[in-house]
Amino acid sequence: MRGHGEKNQTGYFAAFAGCLCGAIGVCFAADLLTFFIFYEILTVSTYPLVVHYRDAKGKYSGRKYLIYTLVSGQLFFAGMVYVYATCGTLAFTPGGFVDFAGSDKMLTLGIFLLMVSAGAVKAGVMPLHSWLPAAMVAPTPVSALLHAVAVVKAGAFCVIRLACYTFGPEVLRECMGAEVLLWLAGVTVILSSLIAIQKTNLKARLAFSTVGQLSYIVMGVCLLTPAGMTGAMYHMVAHAFLKITLFMCAGAIFVTAHKADITEMRGIGRRMPVTMAAFTAASLGIAGLPFLPGFLSKMTIMEGARQAGQPVFALILVASALLSLAYLIPVSYIAFAGTKVREEYLAYGPGNRGEASKLMLIPLMAALTLAFVMGFFPDFGAHFYAFAKAAASSVYGGGI
Repeated sequence: MRGHGEKNQTGYFAAFAGCLCGAIGVCFAADLLTFFIFYEILTVSTYPLVVHYRDAKGKYSGRKYLIYTLVSGQLFFAGMVYVYATCGTLAFTPGGFVDFAGSDKMLTLGIFLLMVSAGAVKAGVMPLHSWLPAAMVAPTPVSALLHAVAVVKAGAFCVIRLACYTFGPEVLRECMGAEVLLWLAGVTVILSSLIAIQKTNLKARLAFSTVGQLSYIVMGVCLLTPAGMTGAMYHMVAHAFLKITLFMCAGAIFVTAHKADITEMRGIGRRMPVTMAAFTAASLGIAGLPFLPGFLSKMTIMEGARQAGQPVFALILVASALLSLAYLIPVSYIAFAGTKVREEYLAYGPGNRGEASKLMLIPLMAALTLAFVMGFFPDFGAHFYAFAKAAASSVYGGGI
């Protein structure tokens, strides 16, 4: 933000702190009501970040964001009221607490879809995804917040809380709620990748990559298997470190070289070798390269598809990995291309700096380093993989 000389930084950082407050509250919420309150705090706090530039495009994207998220939030609230009136509790319970005794399966399905729409919107599940690419008008740190950490992950976490701790696997199998969401997620994974290939704006390409990657989590949860849930929860962490690296690389390129379009980045790897090397490594991680955390999470979700007897979703994951390579690796190829390198990328000096500043390089390299460490040692530090397995065990009564 400071490197690019952004305006309105005080309001920006205040709203950013509000987003972190909402995200932490969502994580620690023990019941639906508390979850809903912090979920809406996150929604409202993100709006000033989306409209940060106060221009026509930013205001349009902000209105679109509010319409999608606030409407789906009210649908969530309506469903929550029905759940409380019927069940007398809102406390999250492993395996679910919803018991609509004697209710029609279609009613149960309707209430689930009503509530899960709030998660599907923030997680970018098609056709409820269009606010997410539109929000790319915001500064790059906001893009990282939206696409790697707080907002979209809150949506995926909402799906986990509803599927595994509110309705429960058995109820969702009976009403076919998980089946509906599973197929929507599968279609989203493929279509978002095909759209990403067509985008030449780097942030737009990364935005549609996020749409697909978040649906991995939804897919894993809706397979309703221990391995699927374990892989989904671990992918939340794996994707966070990898995608935030990609967005910080995009921000470093924009601030240093003032380039946002991929077609204008030929040879930029010679000028910014560290930034582009980090981008390439994170791209391989997103595609599922072995020894990076994305590989373990995706392989575990594929095991979940096998447990569920749904091999088609394992094939979707394989196809998505190949498509990820198709839309990310060309960026690195263009950056390191050895021919027709523009002289401006080889020039150093005032107004045309070489590599990004250390204040931008240190955070992105730290995120990438943690991703590599987690790839080799999944339980390093905070024991994310062990926690994911323990959560799945508490819901399904056994490990993966």
